Amino acid sequence: MIQFFSKLDKRWIFLLMFLSVIIPIYIIGKTGLTFPEVPSVLAENTFNAIDELNEGDPILLAFDFDPASEGELGPMATSFTLHACKKKLKIYFIALWPVGPQMIDDNIEKVIMADFPHMVYGKDFVNLGFKPGNEGVIKVIVTDLRELYTTDDKGTAINDIPMMESINSIQDFELIANVSAGYPGTKEWVQYASTPYPDKIKLVGGCTGVQAPLLYPYIPDQLPGLLGAIKGAAEYEALVINKYGGEDPDPKYLEARRRMGPQLVAHIFIIILIIIANIVFFSERREAARK
Repeated sequence: MIQFFSKLDKRWIFLLMFLSVIIPIYIIGKTGLTFPEVPSVLAENTFNAIDELNEGDPILLAFDFDPASEGELGPMATSFTLHACKKKLKIYFIALWPVGPQMIDDNIEKVIMADFPHMVYGKDFVNLGFKPGNEGVIKVIVTDLRELYTTDDKGTAINDIPMMESINSIQDFELIANVSAGYPGTKEWVQYASTPYPDKIKLVGGCTGVQAPLLYPYIPDQLPGLLGAIKGAAEYEALVINKYGGEDPDPKYLEARRRMGPQLVAHIFIIILIIIANIVFFSERREAARK
């Protein structure tokens, strides 16, 4: 057996890796079945931060990512939007990335317009759009949002939007939920929003896998909840759907768990390969030492 693996053509490994990805994609696509998720403490904290809010509470959803990171972050943004809608919160969208408004519009269309048509723009949700300036925007709106945001994304004056009457700064939001692919993103929201005003601003976030380790030092004081990569998205998605999804949830609300399937199988296969490779290596070295 050792000799078999030591002489195995690497093209068979490439084929098996391909199958470990494509087969789960096919099965999940055909059956809709997904692997169960056991939520982490950080995912539960993120869920609870929103679930503990009361109907009508204002929440700021900051979508700071682009299509390149949609694979990891898109399901997070969708779950945040769905959760806020189910809780009947007042939703305020904002973006520090130039293409952030596209991500906002996508979620408004596929979640709010599709499944919550009774929600009224300007009364139940509003899109404040993108402002240039990176963390400079946060430094201003943390004390005076109206200094930068005189209109919404459509050009409507802030003073003409009913749900903006009680909002003067981001300190007026019960919670800020940021989805970030890099700079500016969750780190800047922590540094310039939740850190200077720990008693007035509560922040949770979702980020790419490579960004997550940079945010761990801020947990739990400045950042009580964090979703890392597609795994974190799948955990939070499971929590939201288990409570609010009903018996037959729309497939668009299962996207994170669907994407986790191929990744999980591929990772297991890689672990098996590492174990086999080490067995072969040490066996061959032991045989060489005997000679």
